[in-house]
Amino acid sequence: MNARTIIIFVLFTSLLATGCTVQKKSEDNSLVGAWRSKVQFKSGAFAAVKDLEFMYVFNAGGTMTESSNYDGAPPVPPAYGMWRKLGPGQFEAKYEFYSTKAPTSFDEIAKGGGWMPAGHGVFLETIMLSEDGRSFTSIMKYEAFDQAGNAVEGGGEAETNAERMEF
Repeated sequence: MNARTIIIFVLFTSLLATGCTVQKKSEDNSLVGAWRSKVQFKSGAFAAVKDLEFMYVFNAGGTMTESSNYDGAPPVPPAYGMWRKLGPGQFEAKYEFYSTKAPTSFDEIAKGGGWMPAGHGVFLETIMLSEDGRSFTSIMKYEAFDQAGNAVEGGGEAETNAERMEF
């Protein structure tokens, strides 16, 4: 074999070897992606709501965003937080959002008052991922706080069922 044949053989073998490898999905990132869930509170201020849905985005690196179909009533921004792996197929997420209070009169809106800050809420969620990674169930705890950071009534517990959003 001459040098040219050896070089071509090495290149061909390298290309063949790298082209045939299968990249295994990391279980640490198996929650990464967009999800849509149905949330049912068993207690607290949201227990009467029967059609609550959350959309989540879990990012690689442990950050996340959540928004609900009730973010406009009253207007509140999405929730932001973090998530981590607890064990095989088990994760924990903690995320927070700001709450607002309704204006007391139209004059308050006209003067630029609008929906002013009223406090914040904290969700702590324990997530159990299905074996195929396309759904999860979770237990969620919610705590409400006033503008000064004091706990207020309204917190509760919920169960969720989520499906991975796919094309």
